[in-house]
Amino acid sequence: MSSSDTNASARPVRVRFAPSPTGKLHVGGARTAIYNWAFARANHGTFILRIDDTDPTRSTEENTQIILRAMKWLGLDWDEGPEVGGDYGPYWQTERLDIYRKAAEKLVADGKAYYCFCTPEKLAADKKAAQERHDPFQGYQRTCRNIDPAEAQRRVDAGEPHTIRIKVPLDRGDVVVHDAVHGDVTFEANTLDDFIIFRSDGTPTYNFATVVDDSMMGITHVIRGDDHLSNTPRQIMVYEALGAPTPTFAHISMILGPDGKKLSKRHGATSVEEYRDAGYDPDAFVNYLALLGWALDGDTTIVPRDVLAKSFSLDHVSKNPATFDLKKLDWINGQYLQAMSDEEFSLTQLVPQLMAAGLEQGSDAKAVYATRPQWFDLLSSILKPRTTLAPQVVEKSRFLYWGDDVQFDEKSVNKNLAKDGTRAYLEAAGDALGKLDADGWNAAAIDAALEPLPEALGTNKRKFYGAVRVAECGNQVSPPLGESLELLGRDVALARLQKALPLAR
Repeated sequence: MSSSDTNASARPVRVRFAPSPTGKLHVGGARTAIYNWAFARANHGTFILRIDDTDPTRSTEENTQIILRAMKWLGLDWDEGPEVGGDYGPYWQTERLDIYRKAAEKLVADGKAYYCFCTPEKLAADKKAAQERHDPFQGYQRTCRNIDPAEAQRRVDAGEPHTIRIKVPLDRGDVVVHDAVHGDVTFEANTLDDFIIFRSDGTPTYNFATVVDDSMMGITHVIRGDDHLSNTPRQIMVYEALGAPTPTFAHISMILGPDGKKLSKRHGATSVEEYRDAGYDPDAFVNYLALLGWALDGDTTIVPRDVLAKSFSLDHVSKNPATFDLKKLDWINGQYLQAMSDEEFSLTQLVPQLMAAGLEQGSDAKAVYATRPQWFDLLSSILKPRTTLAPQVVEKSRFLYWGDDVQFDEKSVNKNLAKDGTRAYLEAAGDALGKLDADGWNAAAIDAALEPLPEALGTNKRKFYGAVRVAECGNQVSPPLGESLELLGRDVALARLQKALPLAR
């Protein structure tokens, strides 16, 4: 175990998710947030949300709110950060600029960083000359490294444009990143130059601001995408210069589309909001994203949130890229829906969707549900096994809201109703169902009343039930007939049979 692992493991676990508010929260970022959240929960640690908004041209308050909404929908509650506070704030990088400036100036005072006055033209010329000489080291030539500190300070005080560069020890040797996913990753020392930590415009570079924040916030584990792996040796240099313990790094693989290329818009929806708006269940979505690179054991697919929060560990994270499979996401979503009680399905899926479609009036799902809970729960019980995505309930329920005025599907009518003998089917069904009173109007009694009729009429079940189903539901594809008629109610069901007679023969 490396010294950094020892340092990290000796301290209470503190992890952070630090998105840049330059757009929507994408699937890859959401998975990183899930892993950090789950790691904190599994280790009784602290999960911090920090807004890395130092890109002023693209970072907006609106985008920050989009990220916060997405995090809340995912159910990833943070212990410190926006709207929550904490002892290590502020949690927006733009509010921490003085902190970065003081940290950089202290490094200069300690001889671990220095002012650099090289112009962009001078840097370009030096790089070109190093390339022409075929130097093994072609980075910054450390031109300003040995300027007398007092002279450098005089030039700064005189207003001369400058940056601040880290002073990488010349005898540092190779940088070995002890990565919890990839193992030890070695970066050769000669690839490290005295890189800039503060720009001439007075803003910190990403590699500096991130490390100052992570060290001051006591971050023990940095779990992030492996596109950041190349930044890590520079960041380790900053930790060492600050005299701060290096956290344990865990770089997780990228998510690929089905074609093996990095997941992007060409593969379909990429932002969390798009999946929310498409009707996915947040628990199912978190479950699916967690499986993109992590496994509980090897074959368990349904991992509820509480199990994830208890069992997540970095040693079960794969270094291989994961492929986003929409069919698997849909299957997992269906499993979550089917595991719900009828009441939960009604309140979280059915009623909100019916309200959104304008079939139910109201603004509060609980209040609408309370008007006829048994009716909604019966509908839920028959739709649940037939639903993969919440919005699908709308088309499957629409026939219940037509009253007597059924909207017939022409193809279904031609195939099932406009055939010889069907008028007798509807009349027989009407007579049998008419004998049931309102109190006895339930699926079991309805099914029992209809069951002997096909044989008595000298036809088969498919023809008989096909005609009745289209007469009642307008379509040959509908939920089970007995429950459908119970939901319609006695008066509407009998009236629909009568109104369909002109379509039958």
